[in-house]
Amino acid sequence: MAESIRVLIVDDHAVVRTGIKLLLAAEPDIEPVGEAGSRREAIFEARSTQPDVILLDVVMPDGSGLESVPQLLHEQPEAKILVLSMQDDPRYVREAFAVGASGYVLKEAADVEVVGAVREVARGGRYVHPELGARLIAADAEAARKAELDPLSEREREVLRLLAYGYTNQEIAKQLFISVRTAETHRAHIMQKLRFTTRAELVRYAIAQGMLEE
Repeated sequence: MAESIRVLIVDDHAVVRTGIKLLLAAEPDIEPVGEAGSRREAIFEARSTQPDVILLDVVMPDGSGLESVPQLLHEQPEAKILVLSMQDDPRYVREAFAVGASGYVLKEAADVEVVGAVREVARGGRYVHPELGARLIAADAEAARKAELDPLSEREREVLRLLAYGYTNQEIAKQLFISVRTAETHRAHIMQKLRFTTRAELVRYAIAQGMLEE
């Protein structure tokens, strides 16, 4: 018989921890092995219980749960982090995966979804609440579209505008309170992104983008 999936439940509300523990304990292949109500307790429990999955709330009394992900993984490298959150903003999902989480499920999710998410990350997969996953894909597609239309950052646009007006790197550095080296780097990045080789091309582009005042 396969070993049960060992789960550590981290949430600052005792009633939530109890509910999740009862939910998971009812499954034949899942075993709640510990619980914690703060980031500090979570580190201790991860060290002592050695869970396969850490069900982690985002909002904790001693800071963001996401900030503790690297340390939790340091304590238990083989564990998978499944973020449990009320936040349905795709930015939180992106941040969770960026710091090392394997899944993201909403607190409002149906019981069966939480159980399924635990199993999915335990076997090495990734899990995102379906609606959030769709919104994340849409947000990434929109960001890619905008980047294609205008590949420059806000600061690069400022530098380009001043370059188009004829300012030198030294003058741009003074205007934007940056070093001359930084101004030169921005200029190089602009030329590279736009695939330009002359200032005249930069000026034409700035005019076409409506960046120069009449």
